[in-house]
Order: sequence, then C-alpha cells, then structure tokens
Amino acid sequence: MAKAQETNQLLENIVERAKAIDPVNVRKWFEDLVAEDFDGGVLRIGCPDAATAQYLQDRCLASFTQAAQNITGHLVSVQFCARDAGIAAVAATVQNEVKLHPDYTFDSFVVGPCNRLAHASCVAVSQSPGAIYNPLFLYGNSGLGKTHLLHAVCHDGLRTTPGLAVQFLSCEAFVNEFINAIQKGQLSDFQNLYRSVDVLIIDDVQFLREREQSQEEFFHTFNALYNNRRQIILTADCAPTELQALEERLISRFKWGLVARLDAPSYETRIAIVKKKAGLRGLELPDGVAELIAEHVKNNIRELEGALTVIYAMARAASSAITMEIARQALGFQESLSAKTLSMGDIIATVAEAFDTRITDLQSKKRSQSIALPRQVCMYLGRTLTRHSLEEIGGHLGGRDHSTVLHACGKVEQMYKTEPEFRGRLDVLMARLSNGL
Repeated sequence: MAKAQETNQLLENIVERAKAIDPVNVRKWFEDLVAEDFDGGVLRIGCPDAATAQYLQDRCLASFTQAAQNITGHLVSVQFCARDAGIAAVAATVQNEVKLHPDYTFDSFVVGPCNRLAHASCVAVSQSPGAIYNPLFLYGNSGLGKTHLLHAVCHDGLRTTPGLAVQFLSCEAFVNEFINAIQKGQLSDFQNLYRSVDVLIIDDVQFLREREQSQEEFFHTFNALYNNRRQIILTADCAPTELQALEERLISRFKWGLVARLDAPSYETRIAIVKKKAGLRGLELPDGVAELIAEHVKNNIRELEGALTVIYAMARAASSAITMEIARQALGFQESLSAKTLSMGDIIATVAEAFDTRITDLQSKKRSQSIALPRQVCMYLGRTLTRHSLEEIGGHLGGRDHSTVLHACGKVEQMYKTEPEFRGRLDVLMARLSNGL
C-alpha cells in the first residue's frame, strides 16, 4: 500500500511539472490519470479511455518523460494505457489510424447562431448514418469548428453503433492513396476499401481541384456509397458552387443532401467558447476574463484557444492564479505594449527564432526541409494574421509567387490537423503574434 501511495504521489508531482513544461496541452482530465505501476524504470499511466491515452502519447509524451526524469533524477520512461478496453476496441474501428481528439465531442461543442445548423445536422447524421442529410457538406473558414464536428460525429457514431466502419481522412490523403494504388497495381483494393465503408469523411475536399483522374475516382466512389445508403460527409473552405476547377457533376452531387455553413462566432458565443475551453483545461477564470478575451479575439476559435494558452502560461510563470491584470498583460493591453500593425517582418523574425534559423535563409532561395517548413509557416501566418496579398507575402520570402504561398498555406493547415506536436507549436506562435507578445 505504501509503495502504491508513493507511486501515486510521484505521478501527481510529474503531472504538475508536465503542466509547467507544456501549458498548451494541459487538460482537466489529467486529474483522472492513475499510476498503474512503476517497475524497471518504466512508469505506466492509466488513462480514462483510448482517446485520452492517444492524446497523451501524441502530444504529451515528451513533457511527461522530461518531468519524470527531472523529479526522479533517473532515466525514466513513460507509457500511457487505456483503462477501458471496450472503448479502446471501439476507437480502433476508425480506419486510416485516425486519432480522435478527446476534446472534440458534441458535449464540448458550443452551439450558437454561427453554427447551429451544422451542429444539428452532424448530430442527426451520427445517430442515423446514411438515412438523413446525405451527403452532408460543411464549409467555412479555417478555425471555425469543422474538424471538431467531424471528430464528434465519429465519437458519437462509434459509441451508438459498435462496429461502424468509418473512413476519415483528408482529401490530400485520399488523392495520395489513390496515386499509390495506381503505381502499385492495387486499384481494386483501394476501391473496395473506400466503397464498402459505412461512413466516409473527407476533409478539405477543395484539394480535388485540377486533379482530373482523382475527381473521376471520387465521383464513382461517391456514387457507390450514395446508392448503398452509406453516409458521406465532406468539408471545404467554401460553398460547393464556389469550388472552381471541379467537375460540375461532382458539384451537383455535393448539393444533393444538406449544405451547412459555419460562420465566425458572435461575441456571446466567443465568451461561451472561452469558458468551455477553460473548463476542459481545469482553469478557473475570474469574472471578466472570458469577456476580455472575447472582445480582443474575434476571428476564430483557434485564436481564442491561443489567447487562453498564453494567459495560462503567463500565470504559471508568475506562480499566480489567473487574474485580470495577467490577462491584460497576456493580451497585449499594457500601455508599454501599444497596439501596432503586425508586419511580415514581425512574423519572419518570430518564426526564425522559434525554428532556430536565420532570417536571411527564410528569404533566400534555399529549399532544404529545415528552411522550407519555417518559410511555409511564415506564409501561413502572413495570410492568417495580416492583410498582405499573396504576392506581397511571397515577395517578403524570396520572391515566391501566389501559387507557392497558397500551396504552403494548404500544407501547414494539413500538418496542423494531423501532427499534434506541430499543432501545439503553431498555436504558441499564433498566440504570440496575434497578441503582440
């Protein structure tokens, strides 16, 4: 018993240290973690379910390992395991190794005038796949909750219909798998895989633009699923009628079911989102802080999360609870941080520091991966946080043309969705830049 108590106390200390190391990924359910055992230099941590175990494995392994080694003074390794084998088995039925985010559920989604139709349609689809709103087409700018709803559909559908076969992937991944199948002579296997599922979810379908052979394949996949009453869910950054360079027969099919738009959240909805996000992280916000964030950040949910992260990080650095003064400081409301227009120079300098590279390299013609990725991040941040045209953004980065900038933005958005470590890194950068820190 004494050893178990010591191990649990060790875990509590590790969790607190991990929170300080990586404030971006802190969640309230960290309190529900338990120490399964600590033997042979390996600490096994039990998690509420498979989704939380996967979240910790993807996003928090480095911070928990560092915390464990700092506290014990030894080379300790950390393993995360789900305590509910049933949930783990259900989660495993999502194909393509989609890692469902534990936060992205219907319960944690804040409904407002900006997204009411999209939310209601996703709930209906998760309860009766293929029977209503087929296909379901969601569209809106980045950071408004499309990905959250897709994950929520999977969570709810798998919970209510055990054994549901779901394929959930980006359009780019669909195209790449199609190309690989052709190269390997495995096209029939590819077609059997995607035409026999219960639910097919394709994110960012605008990626099909100007890919004629992929459009042809997707057309036949769509028809096969639709005729068999299998659910199809698609997302894009614009309405079907605005998807240029797509075949008209595809566009018409996208409109067969329900098309729902997600808009930027209103002030009241932003307040509710901030409070919900704070609750998920176990943060107590004093009166007025949520309103302060909602007033300061107006574009999208991702920036609201970034602002909350910066406030939390500053409070921890000051060994203080979150206060209005800390919130004002974090949001750049101090008199010493007078408001200024964000420039490409600010972005390039901040990214160069974060990626440990030189500004001159980012503005050069070099194409090595160590330079290309931070350069693409600069382009994405320039498009997201400034009013510069694509040509102006490219001009600041070695004279790249607008198509190069568009490609870079698409790649960064895709990495943000699929690579948790990169997502956390970009969140911090966006928070620093958008809040003038």
